[in-house]
Amino acid sequence: MVNESIVKDVLATIVLPHVGVNLVSLHAVHNIHFQEGVLSISLRLAYPAERYHTALITLIKEKCSFIHGVTEVLVTVSTRIHRHIAQQGLKGNRGIKNIIAVASGKGGVGKSTVACNLALAIQAEGATVGILDADIHGPSQPWMLGVSAEKPKTVANRLEPIETYGLKSMSMGYLVEEDTPMVWRGPMISSALQQLLNDTNWGELDFLIIDLPPGTGDIQLTLAQKIPVSGVVIVTTPQDIALLDAQKAFMMFKKVGVSVLGVVENMGVYTCGHCGHQASIFGKEGAVRLNKKYEIPLLGELPLDIHIREQGDKGIPIVVADSEGAIANAYYELGRRVTGALSLRPRDLSLVCATRID
Repeated sequence: MVNESIVKDVLATIVLPHVGVNLVSLHAVHNIHFQEGVLSISLRLAYPAERYHTALITLIKEKCSFIHGVTEVLVTVSTRIHRHIAQQGLKGNRGIKNIIAVASGKGGVGKSTVACNLALAIQAEGATVGILDADIHGPSQPWMLGVSAEKPKTVANRLEPIETYGLKSMSMGYLVEEDTPMVWRGPMISSALQQLLNDTNWGELDFLIIDLPPGTGDIQLTLAQKIPVSGVVIVTTPQDIALLDAQKAFMMFKKVGVSVLGVVENMGVYTCGHCGHQASIFGKEGAVRLNKKYEIPLLGELPLDIHIREQGDKGIPIVVADSEGAIANAYYELGRRVTGALSLRPRDLSLVCATRID
C-alpha cells in the first residue's frame, strides 16, 4: 500500500544541490496524493529555481516509479519566496522582501559585472528583481545595462526606476552627466544612498541587489547601520592581494552583524579560444582558501572570458547576450545558490508578504 510515509522516505533521498538539504528536511513537500496507481506530488521551494525544475521533476519521477503499486507519477513545483531577517533588527521595506548586497574589499575584481548578471540570473529563475547601484562616485550599472542615456521620471516626488531586460534599476549615473564628478564627503554619499533606495518606486520585489563600491568605507557602514540587508555576497579573484581585501570585507560585515551568504571567485580560469589551453592567470583556489580559513561558503566560480567584457561594454550582459551558454548557466547556478543560501536563514514574520511563483 502506497502511503505518505513511504513517499517521503524516497523524497528524503533527494538533496537539492543549491542548499545541500533534502526535500523533506526543507519542508518542500507541500502535498502527496495517491489514487488508482497515480502518485501526485506537489512541491513548494523557498527560492527561485525555475530552470532546475525540469531536472528535479525528472529525478523525482525516476525514483518514485520504483515504489510498488505506482504506475504514474505527476509532479508540480511552485515557489514561495519569504522575507528574511536583516541585521540588528532593522525593519524591512514593505515592498522589497530581501536586499542582497554584492561587495568586494578590492576594486577591479568584476564585482559590478557579477552583480548585474547575478540580478538577471535570479530574475531568469522566476523572481522579481531590482538592482541599486550604490557606487556614488563611480556608477557603472547604467552602462552595463545599456541605458546610460536614460533619465528617471519623477512621480509624486518619487523616482521611477529605469527598466531594461525586465530588471528595475536605479543609479546616480542616471541623475548626473557622464563627465560630472561627485565631489562629496561621506555624509552626503551616505544620504544619497538612502535616498536612492527609499525615494525610488521599486514596486513589489522579491530581491533587490545592491552593487556596493569596493572597500569598507562610508557606504558599507551606512548599509550596515541604516539599510535592512538579508545577506551579503563577497566577490574576489583568486589573486592573493584580492583575497586579503576580501577577508577584510568579510570581517567588517561580521563585526557589524550583517550575514555573509558566501564568496564568489571571479575571473578564475581563462580558456584560449584558439587552442583550448586553460590558464589560471590570477592564481587558483583563492576562494577555497577563504572557505577553509573562515568557513565562508563558496557560492560559485566564474571564468575569465573576453565575451563577458565585450558584452558588458555593449550594454548587453552575458546572461542576456548568450542566455543558454555556459557562462549564463554558471550565473543561473550562482543565483540558485545565493537565494538558496538565503532561504535557509531565519524568516522575518513582522511583515507578511509572501509571493507565489507558479
